[in-house]
Amino acid sequence: MTNPLLSISLWFSNLLTGWGLPSGLVAVILGIAGVLITCVFVLVLAVFLVWVERKVVARFQDRLGPNRIGPFGLIQPFADIIKLLIKEDITPNGADRVVYNLAPILALAAVLLIWAVIPFAPSVLGADVNIAVLYVVAVGSIGTLSIIMAGWASNNKYALLGAFRTVAQMISYEVPMVIALLIPVILAGSMGMSEIVNDQKIWFVLIIPVAAFIFLVTSIAEIGRSPFDLIEAESEIVAGFHIEYTGMKFGLFYAGELLHALTIGALFATLFLGGWKGPGVTLPYIGPFLGVFYLLLKSFLIYFVIMWIKYSLPRIRIDHMLAFNWKFLTPLALVLLIVVAILHKLMVTLEFSYILYIVIMFFANIVTFFMALNLVKNYASNTRKNLGKPPEVVVIQTNPKIDQPSPVTSNS
Repeated sequence: MTNPLLSISLWFSNLLTGWGLPSGLVAVILGIAGVLITCVFVLVLAVFLVWVERKVVARFQDRLGPNRIGPFGLIQPFADIIKLLIKEDITPNGADRVVYNLAPILALAAVLLIWAVIPFAPSVLGADVNIAVLYVVAVGSIGTLSIIMAGWASNNKYALLGAFRTVAQMISYEVPMVIALLIPVILAGSMGMSEIVNDQKIWFVLIIPVAAFIFLVTSIAEIGRSPFDLIEAESEIVAGFHIEYTGMKFGLFYAGELLHALTIGALFATLFLGGWKGPGVTLPYIGPFLGVFYLLLKSFLIYFVIMWIKYSLPRIRIDHMLAFNWKFLTPLALVLLIVVAILHKLMVTLEFSYILYIVIMFFANIVTFFMALNLVKNYASNTRKNLGKPPEVVVIQTNPKIDQPSPVTSNS
């Protein structure tokens, strides 16, 4: 058999069947084994990301980063994990213990569940769901729920305030993100991740670049990274919704944030960069491993872009952040969705050539984006002109004959 991963799965299945286990139980065991392997693989990546991010940030800031524990500081993340594990686990007085302890678990689980529908290679996929895009949106709401749970159960007004601000940010930016997700769905004609990858003869980022831009920006806002890091605006709300968490419970929130950034990279690679596609993926034996390599390479590329943005831009005010979403990104996403849907239907019906289809769709995206920028520019220019004008003074003219008091007469 030319697929070594499939060969291992069949060997393990035959082994369990040979032990006399029923087929239904064998399927359950294989499913659990696949879940464990995926979770362990992704969590090991999260540990590696700690080292990568600290090293990259250090280079951005003209420092060396971790360089003491292990070669190039590679063992530093494991030392940090041990430190978190041996720290005292504190639960504040008055906290709802069940909800308080469940929140960090859900925060990490929400990220891990997304990897179930991401195709690593043509034959390496957790669940081939035909509504995978809808599944990703639904699972993402679990992360929002965990933040509300953490803020409310902590019995701390700062944590609750941080949770409110976080949820306001996440729910707001979900609107243009979901709209942007519909655009590759229209092009592929399916919500399944595998179908979207297979349909990308040319990467969708070259056909619908503005949709890719909207998805990336809104995803950065969803995970609360700079310039949208009001989730942890220390100067304003102390440390956000997880202020009361200590030890490994805080570590779960931190790991979830790092892993969420890589998950965004994997989703972006799947939806807009061809996923596992690349040279040699159809070769026997090494094809599946090359598919996994290409997907991770593209994911780390997007992760680097997210880090680059985070450590280059300052935090913006919450009113500016929400105005940017509701006044620019959401209208742009809606208009772009309508334009892409109409053009796609017309060109498919009229049987345009694929090259012409790509050119028209690309320029439609660019024209829509620059028209939106022009409207914003004109609005900003008019606003600045109005700021320089003196305030209007309203003069109320009165009738002296009516407003003069009548003379007081006396009979004496």
